[in-house]
Amino acid sequence: MNLFDLSGKVAVVTGGSRGIGKAICLRLAEHGAKVVVSSRKRDACQAVVDEITAAGGEAVATTCHIARKEELKALIDSTNARWGKVDVMVANAAINPYFGPAADMPDEAYDRVMNGNVRSNFWLANMLAPQMAERGGGVIIIVSSIGGYQGSDRLGAYCISKAADMQLARNIAVEWGEKNVRANCIAPGLIKTDFARALWENPHILEKTVANTPLKRIGDPDEIAGAAVFLASAAGSFCTGQTLVIDGGRLAGFSRGE
Repeated sequence: MNLFDLSGKVAVVTGGSRGIGKAICLRLAEHGAKVVVSSRKRDACQAVVDEITAAGGEAVATTCHIARKEELKALIDSTNARWGKVDVMVANAAINPYFGPAADMPDEAYDRVMNGNVRSNFWLANMLAPQMAERGGGVIIIVSSIGGYQGSDRLGAYCISKAADMQLARNIAVEWGEKNVRANCIAPGLIKTDFARALWENPHILEKTVANTPLKRIGDPDEIAGAAVFLASAAGSFCTGQTLVIDGGRLAGFSRGE
């Protein structure tokens, strides 16, 4: 038995057109899953689908705005209509429209962060967990951040939202564990993606981050994708309610005060 085999599984990935989401789509497909690549831009999703199908996998592009409940429902409904089920939900899409002190953050920006990063995942879980339970189980993976463990003078609300995602995964695990529905978070450190460009393109932030990271570098999206494969597969079948930190050792070394 290959513990990482996902053959016959159907996976939906939000924010799947680039960065961490794209890497997760590619690796889930490589391990046999049928993948729904979702984001707001169809062309970008289709490019990932084309890459998957060129490698012999199976995937479909579906547009979805995570802050709109009706679009999340349509995403799930269209997947069920096409492939009859959702075995794995990877809630990767997130937003952060504000970079700066929390005291100056507009209410509208705060609402966007909390609604896009937390409420959307809450909605997805409530849509999917009953379906998964009825079929004998399923997996919900939320891409959080090590920001959920740390305070920040520039990303305060974003960090709050990512801590909330960790608690959401714990709640799902407790509520649905008896029905074999597992829920976990992945908490990346700084990863070289377009989403985090404002951080790793800032020389001061990059230098400080690397200095405080035992591996002395930032991460690559593909280094997060393997964790999603693990959590989605039989290899992770006894793991639920957890947050898997992948940060090059950043949190381990944080207490040294460097």
